[in-house]
Amino acid sequence: MRRPTLKTAAIIAHDLVATALAVLLTFRIRFDGALLAERVAHLPVLLPPFLVFAGLVYGWFGLYRSKWRFASLPDLASIVRAVAVLTLALLVLDYVLVSPVLFGIYFFGKVAIGLYFVLQVFLLGGPRLAFRYLKYSRSRQSLARTATTPTLLLGRGHDIEVVLRAIESGTVRKLRPEGILSPRAEEQGQTMRGVPVLGGFSDLEQAVADLAARGVPVRRLVATPSALAPEAHPDDLIARARRLGLPLARVTTLGEGMRDAELAPLEIEDLLLRPTVAIDRPRLERFLTGQRIVVTGGGGSIGSEICARAVAFGAASLLVIENSEPALHGILTRPVLAESEAEVTGVLADIRDRDRLVAVLRDFRPDAVFHAAALKQVPYLERDWAEGIKTNVFGSVNVADAALAAGARALVMISTDKAIEPVSQLGVTKRFAEMYAQALDAAGGTARLVAVRFGNVLGSVGSVVPVFKAQIARGGPVTVTHPDMVRYFMTVREACDLVLTAAAHADREGRDPAAGDQRAAVYVLKMGQPVRIRDLAERMIRLAGFEPGEDIEIAVTGARPGERLNEILFARDEPMVNLAGIDGVMAAKPVFADRAQLERWLARLRHAVATDDRAAADAVFGEAVPDFLRRPGVPPRAVAAQG
Repeated sequence: MRRPTLKTAAIIAHDLVATALAVLLTFRIRFDGALLAERVAHLPVLLPPFLVFAGLVYGWFGLYRSKWRFASLPDLASIVRAVAVLTLALLVLDYVLVSPVLFGIYFFGKVAIGLYFVLQVFLLGGPRLAFRYLKYSRSRQSLARTATTPTLLLGRGHDIEVVLRAIESGTVRKLRPEGILSPRAEEQGQTMRGVPVLGGFSDLEQAVADLAARGVPVRRLVATPSALAPEAHPDDLIARARRLGLPLARVTTLGEGMRDAELAPLEIEDLLLRPTVAIDRPRLERFLTGQRIVVTGGGGSIGSEICARAVAFGAASLLVIENSEPALHGILTRPVLAESEAEVTGVLADIRDRDRLVAVLRDFRPDAVFHAAALKQVPYLERDWAEGIKTNVFGSVNVADAALAAGARALVMISTDKAIEPVSQLGVTKRFAEMYAQALDAAGGTARLVAVRFGNVLGSVGSVVPVFKAQIARGGPVTVTHPDMVRYFMTVREACDLVLTAAAHADREGRDPAAGDQRAAVYVLKMGQPVRIRDLAERMIRLAGFEPGEDIEIAVTGARPGERLNEILFARDEPMVNLAGIDGVMAAKPVFADRAQLERWLARLRHAVATDDRAAADAVFGEAVPDFLRRPGVPPRAVAAQG
């Protein structure tokens, strides 16, 4: 439970005073003389328990969770439902208990109870709506003084209205909307919250020229998600914005209703993917609300986004484990964490340090652990193979053991599509870590240990997209290792939301005795169709305003050690599990070695690392992961995926 704040206490006090006032006004309006005096005399006995009951009802219907500055129809509906319960309770008490048993009279009566309902709704809802209007008026005045950037908003009406509300509330600052461009013809010529719709995206140049002629020079374009959908032809929109020399930003948010909205520069990778999978927000809120969450590698691309999403979905406490001091400082100072209601802390710790990790998790007592810490760059791990084993194998073993020792209900291990039929040190070390988690999970109990596999994450450290962007900025050439190489791609946000979805499903299975041996052990995120890397490079060059092969060359450099042409999602022997009602995630049942055998393999790996014997380590992996395509004595090479 989150600690009550001073604002929450003030809201509770207001609602209880409003309740007492509603009762007093009901008597004052409905009765007079002796009838009024008789009822007022009994109020010291009857009113206090009624106020306690009312406070519980208001809390049950969520009146203390919503902010007054965002009061709206859903909040008014909650007030009506809460007051309806109180009214029904008064009716039952008056006609069943109070009148015939205690006083012999109807203390309220039907007319007074109906009057109470109206007064109570007004006294609870009126101040909330008045407060919102006051904040709205002040924010409008403040915006008029501070809005210095004439802006065109791009997108469909629903998205635009949400952005306008965010601007009015002060969530999005420094913008002065001068017009709207919508891809929907029926919205053109209308106004939205006082801002005119000037045309469609194809009218961008004309709209900018018309505003400039009226002395309003547009200095910024803001695109909503609907403006970046494939059917809106965002490539053309970017080209038009670049010809006009106008910066184009997109709207991002961590929450509903743009309450945590912010603007970010529109990056090329924002246009490279299919529409993302819609997530089941209530499922994630049920899983995370009030929970204590640990994220290892919380300063990395995936780890930091998991941290942000965990607090956005209601986690009560978050512990970030990171071995890089700059990365830890960076994530802990992100506004979404620093300004959240969750208790956010961080520790410097290396997952290779078993004793330190056990102590940290024991003291924190997590409900769920998300293990994102890993070494992930294929070429470096091919060269520094022992470091990959120390972190990806022994570090993962330490995290799994420490999570169980600390009483965690779930451990989610972030894995990779390279773990199936692995041809690299990254793939085989991740596959071995999956096997260890599966062996612990198969031991029974309510604690779940699962792995989640996905492919490349756009914008993450080491992703090919930032490399291509830097090469394009230098004028080329853009380097592609193989013309036929394909990869799966996801956004960081989508990957992390689906990781949390898989964790929620696994946690529910852990508390369901009926799941038995049918419960999933490996989750794989649906990543759509794989993308040909050369096609990706060509599109990025065109989005940057150049022509591939003419303005910027594409150079084929050859596949690197440990790379293969395409990735695989499931092993041949992994039986699939049907995840009914969950979109965006697939799963398989566990395929694991017994715990004793794993311990023997781990002992041999320790010896191989200690003696710098790579052939011995490869021999262990060859036994543990029969699909591992490297054989002792064969140098690392690029191999096309089999099957």
